[in-house]
Amino acid sequence: QVQLVESGGGQVQPGGSLRLSCAASGRDFSIYTMNWYRQSAGKQREFVAGITSGGSTNYADSVKGRFTISRDNVKNTVYLQMNSLKPEDTAVYYCNANAKVLFVTGNYWGQGTQVTVSS
Repeated sequence: QVQLVESGGGQVQPGGSLRLSCAASGRDFSIYTMNWYRQSAGKQREFVAGITSGGSTNYADSVKGRFTISRDNVKNTVYLQMNSLKPEDTAVYYCNANAKVLFVTGNYWGQGTQVTVSS
């Protein structure tokens, strides 16, 4: 199994910044792609950003130019730097990892961290 623990959420004013972190832990695992998703009240969970083990990134159109995803493969940690935050970015942000534990590949989720953008 792989455990994912997010941190860094909170409340910020419009135009502000936050940095989310997600640390993966477990035994005998290798992580491939790490992603951030978010879910706001009454809406489905949506993809925000993703990064491969080689560093290739992908972003939702709504966050391009404002959010930056990065990862530290030694620490098994992924980050999401969020700048120029808007009220519509308010959501619970979830870390997701596609990982192999021993010989089995699976999809893992963190518990989520709340981000609130409000004046």
